[in-house]
Amino acid sequence: MTGRARREPPGTYTLIGSDGKRYESAMPGAWGGHRGTKIYGRLDCASALRAIARGGYTRYRVFFADEETAVAAGYRPCARCCNDRYRVWKARKGRWRRRGRRGSGAPVRLPAG
Repeated sequence: MTGRARREPPGTYTLIGSDGKRYESAMPGAWGGHRGTKIYGRLDCASALRAIARGGYTRYRVFFADEETAVAAGYRPCARCCNDRYRVWKARKGRWRRRGRRGSGAPVRLPAG
């Protein structure tokens, strides 16, 4: 890769499909996400807009045609702009912690409560 941004033909947008792969679309994405953290959210998300204003975030920005595609691609909802969806995701995921030193050991499920 030469380090230059890839240019799409005029009138096309690069979106991420349910398989996590990029594809060209004539329609812009309805949801945005961050490739590194695998979080998706609304295009007007205050957290994402702040990160974009600070710089660096746009390099990892991805777009989805719809929310179902973002979920199928393995992204989780943003806790700020999709709080209701995030709470459901968090409840399904369960609570986890790591045993021992930070980042070492296998995940251990904590009891509810």
